[in-house]
Amino acid sequence: LLLVLTGALLTLAVEFVYLRDVFGTRMNTVFKFYFQTWALWGIAGAYGLFACNGILFNHESPRRGETFVTRKITRAATRIKEGLQRRLYLGNLEAKRDWGFAGDYVGAMWLMLQQDEPDDYVIATGETHSVREFVEEAFSLLGLDWQQHVQIDPRYFRPSEVDFLLGDASKAREKLGWSPKVAFKDLVRMMVESDWKLAKEEKLLADHRGKQP
Repeated sequence: LLLVLTGALLTLAVEFVYLRDVFGTRMNTVFKFYFQTWALWGIAGAYGLFACNGILFNHESPRRGETFVTRKITRAATRIKEGLQRRLYLGNLEAKRDWGFAGDYVGAMWLMLQQDEPDDYVIATGETHSVREFVEEAFSLLGLDWQQHVQIDPRYFRPSEVDFLLGDASKAREKLGWSPKVAFKDLVRMMVESDWKLAKEEKLLADHRGKQP
């Protein structure tokens, strides 16, 4: 119970910590990572726990929340395909991220815990793709021209945007024998297919309600 509560504290407590800088008051992600890492090291050292830090770059799947840009794109694209939505509003299309499949990253976590000694690892694909690339791929899978449906909205531009993120998982490859199995295009296809199924179900329900007297 103590370990569960400690883990919850490390995960949730930092969500309420904000730093003030030239952009105003905002969450500082780097601070959050450092806080959790050092806290875990301290507890593990004090109690002799087998504890690993996994620095996981963006990991996506059909289960991703709809407020995250990848899921926002696939959800909107499939709803547009089914006539349930007309526009997708986005911010910076040139921001680049190292996107991987969450299932692959869970496999990396499991491998970390199978080692004789605990260690810290970066988990990433080592590839970077722009939001524009993700949009193009998702809409093309549905036979749609994304430029006819995507509109840039200044509200979605972040004042402290990180334009480029790319991870180096060479340590995980060498020590864990880990490498991502799902490629970028396969990840987009997986998410589109899942959301298209949801959109079709939503369309069916909407049509049924429209036919009711």
